[in-house]
Amino acid sequence: MRFGRTLEDSIFEPWKSKYIEYSKLKRLLREDDSNANDSSIRSKNRNTEWTEEDEGAFVDELVNVQLEKVNAFHNEIYKNLQDRTSSCESELEDMVKSEEKGQSEGCRKMLQKLDGVTEEIKELEKYSRINYTGFLKAAKKHDRRRGSQYRVRPLLQVRLAALPFNSEDYSPLLYRLSTMYAFVRQKTQGEHQRASSEPDMQDKGTSYKSSKFWVHPENLLEVKTYILRRLPVLVYNPQTSKVVEGGQQDPRITSLYFDNQEFDLYTQKVTKTSGASSLRLRWFGHLNSKPEVFFEKKTTEEDGDSDEVRFPIKMKYVQDFVTGQYKLEKPLRKLQERYGRDSDASAHFQSSVEAIQTFIKEKELQPMMRATYTRTAFQIPGDDRVRISLDTDVAFLREDSLDLERPCRDPSDWHRSDIDTKEMEFPYPGIRRGEISKFPYALLEIKVRDGVKRRTNEWVGDLMSSHLVKEAPRFSKFVHGVAQLFEDHVNSFPFWLSGLETDIRRDPETAFQEEQDKKAKTARDEMAVGSFTGSHSNKAFTAAVGSPVGKSLENKQKMIPPTGRNEVSREEDSDEEEDEDATPVMPARNTGGLQSFLPSLSGSKYGRSRQAEAHRLPPGVRDPGRLIKDTGPVRVEPKVWLANQRTFIKWQHISVLLATLSLGLYNAAGANNNVARSLAIAYTLISAMSAVRHSAQDEPSEAKANYCRLGAGGHMWCEVA
Repeated sequence: MRFGRTLEDSIFEPWKSKYIEYSKLKRLLREDDSNANDSSIRSKNRNTEWTEEDEGAFVDELVNVQLEKVNAFHNEIYKNLQDRTSSCESELEDMVKSEEKGQSEGCRKMLQKLDGVTEEIKELEKYSRINYTGFLKAAKKHDRRRGSQYRVRPLLQVRLAALPFNSEDYSPLLYRLSTMYAFVRQKTQGEHQRASSEPDMQDKGTSYKSSKFWVHPENLLEVKTYILRRLPVLVYNPQTSKVVEGGQQDPRITSLYFDNQEFDLYTQKVTKTSGASSLRLRWFGHLNSKPEVFFEKKTTEEDGDSDEVRFPIKMKYVQDFVTGQYKLEKPLRKLQERYGRDSDASAHFQSSVEAIQTFIKEKELQPMMRATYTRTAFQIPGDDRVRISLDTDVAFLREDSLDLERPCRDPSDWHRSDIDTKEMEFPYPGIRRGEISKFPYALLEIKVRDGVKRRTNEWVGDLMSSHLVKEAPRFSKFVHGVAQLFEDHVNSFPFWLSGLETDIRRDPETAFQEEQDKKAKTARDEMAVGSFTGSHSNKAFTAAVGSPVGKSLENKQKMIPPTGRNEVSREEDSDEEEDEDATPVMPARNTGGLQSFLPSLSGSKYGRSRQAEAHRLPPGVRDPGRLIKDTGPVRVEPKVWLANQRTFIKWQHISVLLATLSLGLYNAAGANNNVARSLAIAYTLISAMSAVRHSAQDEPSEAKANYCRLGAGGHMWCEVA
């Protein structure tokens, strides 16, 4: 698609006049689309001499007019958003001080204001991105067409770097909004949430269902705003985890992964070997600030369960611990003095230390790869039912010393000194090419605790099935980093690598349609399986309310032939099992699936009688005696009755086109061109035969037969007199 069309589709209507005038810039370059179909005019415009006056007019319009207009408008809107956010904070402060009883209505109004600010932030980010792209596109077009003497792109990039409209960080504003959202939720839903969450919080089971996704940079802000409306943003704090404050930043996390020269741990992970383990060192921030470092070993079993061993260690002891010269005797002694020599804490710590040190020695492990990322965490403090993490600026760096002539890491040390001493930040400009791999997307991980009610996390399911994310099951930073950086050292690769070459963005309506079709198919499959075994689901799939395609999905479901159970299942107190005498037996109809192999499962008289016994009607409900599809004539849409007429008109249309072709061919043929004349006559005969073919048949009888066939086949029904 041309960028001009993309720009038109991306315009936010209230700000229409504030976007870059891309067509005007193209006219100044003499690249107007209005002459795109006239090759002579287009060629003439390109070959016309490009003067300094033309160059000056273009640069002035691009840099001094368009760029300044976009930047000024962005600053105006951003300042307005900051003022509105501050106003909301002031109103909430007054609301807290007043402590009036009728605060729920005020909180609802405040929630509408916050939603308005959030939506405008999202639109402003899109505005910045599309205009930034437009400026680069215009400069590129200029340099390609008129850049023999003057090149604009270097000048434009310097100017763009000095303006904040493309590099503005919206995170501080989002954090302030997140805090207010948390307060409003507590006021409007706090009592209900506390009452409903108490039983869940008493459950000590800590098993989670984890789902991983990729997020395109263009959808990143929209995903953040969607989540923070439901969950507050958390930030790592050495003392405690609390709701984030506006001045704090997301932490930079580093994971240093271990493996041996044969990459055995990587191979076990890729091949999904039972008992596959990974080992890493993990810390927050820079090592120069002396953060707390954790050793973490995770083992995954064949059934999907995992076991994790974790303990802290000081930086100065890491190298001695890896080489086996230090066994953390001092921390162990402190634990024994505090809790007792035979305490569970001391025994667990000692077993963890011995397990990891033995694992390093047996596998001959050494630091191989470093993964760094900035993490934004979303969770209600004290409520771990739903935990979401969003990792951005993901980068993988080599940490090995396989090449002794040019090692990435000093073999006598456990980490790269060039990164940690200089406190390098993303995107690590000082790292040599081939030693770093940057992941193009953000990583979203959603963890929902087992046993959480579906209504509690319904919005989570909407996010997971939306166009904003792409599912990436079993994605692993360790596996991906090794596959990208050590391609020549490994012989197996994860399946998701091919997905990096494709665009993961999807059209919202298409994504919604696919998800609804998937849910409808799942519901039909469950109902079909239930018909085989006699266990039926009480729920029938319906299209989501308010969806742009809900009506079409509903119409599609109406086209599905009724089984005698679909319609009944929509009523709460209806019977889900047909009467034996009323159930038609259709041995000629092949339903496929399990019934084709075990036809006696639900089709035999004995099987039906057993099902009838197993499903007795509740008191007060009587057997209807007949299926809904057999109660009276079935309504048919008019387009079905007019199908033959449409077919006839289509035949006539093709015949006329073919006759016109033959007439033109006959007239264009010369006096001695017998081949062309013969073809023209042949085409004329074919067109006449095709025109007469359908009209010569008995349309009413054919229509009747056709409709009766459809009725018998179960795909459509008709009312036959």
